[in-house]
Amino acid sequence: MEQKKYYITTAIAYTSGKPHIGNTYEAVLADAIARFKRNQGYDVFFQTGTDEHGQKIELKAAETGQTPKEFVDQVAGEIRRIWDLMNTSYDKFIRTTDTDHEKQVQKIFRKLYEQGDIYKGQYEGLYCTPCEAFFTESQLVDGKCPDCGRPVSLAKEEAYFFRMSKYADRLIEHIQTHPEFIQPVSRKNEMMNNFLLPGLQDLCVSRTSFKWGIPVDFDDSHVVYVWLDALSNYITGIGYDCGGESTEQFYKNWPADLHLIGKDIIRFHTIYWPIFLMALDLPLPKQIFGHPWLLQGEGKMSKSKGNVLYADELVELYGVDAVRFFVLHEMPFDNDGVISQELMVERLNSELANTLGNLVNRTISMSNKYFGGMVNDPGVTEPVDEELKSLVLGAKAKVEAKMEELRVADAMTEIFGLFKRCNKYIDETMPWALAKDESKKGRLATVLYNLVESICIGATLLEAFMPDTASRILSQLCGEKRSFNQLDTFGLYPSGRKVTEKPEILFARLDLKEVLEKAEKMQPAEPEAEEEPGIELEKKPEITFEDFEKLQFQVGEIVACEAVKKSRKLLCMQVKIGGQVRQIVSGIKSAYALEEMVGKKVMVLTNLKPAKLAGLMSEGMILCAEDEAGNLALVIPEKDMPAGAEIC
Repeated sequence: MEQKKYYITTAIAYTSGKPHIGNTYEAVLADAIARFKRNQGYDVFFQTGTDEHGQKIELKAAETGQTPKEFVDQVAGEIRRIWDLMNTSYDKFIRTTDTDHEKQVQKIFRKLYEQGDIYKGQYEGLYCTPCEAFFTESQLVDGKCPDCGRPVSLAKEEAYFFRMSKYADRLIEHIQTHPEFIQPVSRKNEMMNNFLLPGLQDLCVSRTSFKWGIPVDFDDSHVVYVWLDALSNYITGIGYDCGGESTEQFYKNWPADLHLIGKDIIRFHTIYWPIFLMALDLPLPKQIFGHPWLLQGEGKMSKSKGNVLYADELVELYGVDAVRFFVLHEMPFDNDGVISQELMVERLNSELANTLGNLVNRTISMSNKYFGGMVNDPGVTEPVDEELKSLVLGAKAKVEAKMEELRVADAMTEIFGLFKRCNKYIDETMPWALAKDESKKGRLATVLYNLVESICIGATLLEAFMPDTASRILSQLCGEKRSFNQLDTFGLYPSGRKVTEKPEILFARLDLKEVLEKAEKMQPAEPEAEEEPGIELEKKPEITFEDFEKLQFQVGEIVACEAVKKSRKLLCMQVKIGGQVRQIVSGIKSAYALEEMVGKKVMVLTNLKPAKLAGLMSEGMILCAEDEAGNLALVIPEKDMPAGAEIC
C-alpha cells in the first residue's frame, strides 16, 4: 500500500542575526511532529530554511562592512548549524537567495502582473516618517499623525500593489467552511474580526527604497517585497513552476499539510499567502498553526532587553534532548510558555532524572542483580499487572490523539505518565522483597519483564521528541524501536535476552547554583569602554511643583484590548482605574500583541482632557518609554499594586 504523504514547513528564519531559543523552538516543534508522522508510517517531507532579503539585511550588512550576500551566508550557516545541533530531521533547507527560488519568484510576480492581480501605482499622501505610513487629510488628528501625534509631510513613492480585495470573500468563505484551517481558534477569530471582515486594502508587493531583494525582471528599479518572496518558498522549495513545468515532487506534496509558524506572523500566512495561492490557482494549505511564544521571564526574548537564551549555550549546560524536552513539554497549546534556568533545572531534575532516568537505571540494575541481566517472562501474574499493561497499551492511542490536535506538550505528558506508572508499579510489587523469597523468583522475573517491556514501548513513543534518549534507553535494554502497529501488543520483548551490564546514567541531577555559575561564565563580559550612552532629549521648559501637582497619575489594569480598524499603530484599551473603567487609545500596536495586553498593570495620566483619536474617544494616557529607534516599553509598577493606586 502506498504511503500517505505529509508535508510540513516552518517559517523560514530571518537572517538578521543568530536565532535565540524562542526561534529554535519552532524548528524543534516541527521536527517532533515530522518524526512522529514518520513513525506512524507517513511519507514525510519537512522543509525549513532562511529568509534573506530586505532593507534590514542591507543595513546590517553595511554596519559589518560586508556585502548583503556575505552577511546572509554567514548567518544562514549559523542558523543551519543550530538546527543540526538540535537534531532536526529536515529534508530541505531552502534559502531565498537560492537561484532557483529567485527565478520562480520573478516568474510568479510576472504572472500575477500579467493577469491583472498586480498593478503599478504609488503611495501619495501625508507621510509620517517615524510610523512609515501614509494618511489622508481626513485621517489626521489635529493635523498630525493619528498614530503617534507627530507632524506629517507630503510624500510620494512608486510601488506595485496586489489586489487583495478581489479574493477576500473567497478566503472568508474558505475559513468559515474549513474550521481546521487556522489553529488555534483564537488566531482564526483574530484574523477574521481584525482584518478580513473590516475589509482588506491592496498590499504593496515591491519596493524602490533599497536594492537587496529579487529584482522585478520587467522593471528593475523595483525589488519584490519580502512577503511575496518569502512565502513563495513553500512551493518553490518543492519544485513549483508557474510556467507549467512543476516537478513530480510538487504534485506529490502540495498542498502542505501543515505550516507551523509563530503567532506574530499569522496574518501573513492566513491572509496574504492563501490569496497569493488563489491567484496562482493552487490549493490552499490544509492547516496553519500559529504557535505561542517562548518567553524569558515575563517578556518576549529580545537582544535589546538583554533577556536572550541561545540553544547552543543551553545544550552546553543541559544536553540536546534535555533542551528539546523542556521546550516541547513546557509550551502550552495556545498560551505563551516561560523558560528560565531555574525552571529548566527543576523540570529536568523531577521529570528526566527522577521519573525517567531513575526508572531505567533501577530496572536494569535489578535485572542484573537478581538474574545476571537475563530478562524472562515465566507468566507469574497478579491483578496489578493488568492495570499496568492496560495503561501502557492505551498510551499509543492517547498520544496519537493529542498529536492529531498538535497538542505536543500534552502528548509528552501522556508518555511520562506511562513512565510514572512504571515507577508506581515498582513500589506496588516491591522487587527487593520478592528477591528475598526463593519461591517468588518467578513472580520477580515477571515483574522485571513487565518493566522492560513497558519501557521499550514508552521509549518508542518518546523517540519523536527525544530521539537520542529513546535510542540510548533501547540500547541499554537491548531492545528495538517498535513499529507503531506493534505498540498495541504487550510481550514482544524476547524472553531470555540480556540487558546491559552497567546502566548508563541518562540524566544526572543538577545543582541550580552550579548551573547558574556556569551560565554566568558563558556570558561575554561587557567592555567598559563601549558602555552605551544614555539618550539626550531636548529640554522642555522648567516647571514648578505646583505645575506637577496638577497631573494625576494612577495604576490602571487593562481588562480588554482590541486593534483600531484602519490604523497600523493604535490599540483601544479598556482600563480599570479604581471603581471605573476608562477607554484609552494608544499608539503601541507595534510593540505589543493584543493577547499580551490584557491583565497588565500600567501607569496612567488620568486627568488628561479626553480627545478623539482615529474617531475613538480616549480618556487618559498610558505612559511608555521610547528609545532612539522608536522601540516602546510600557511603564509598569515594580511590585503588584491595585488598580487605582496613586503614583506620586
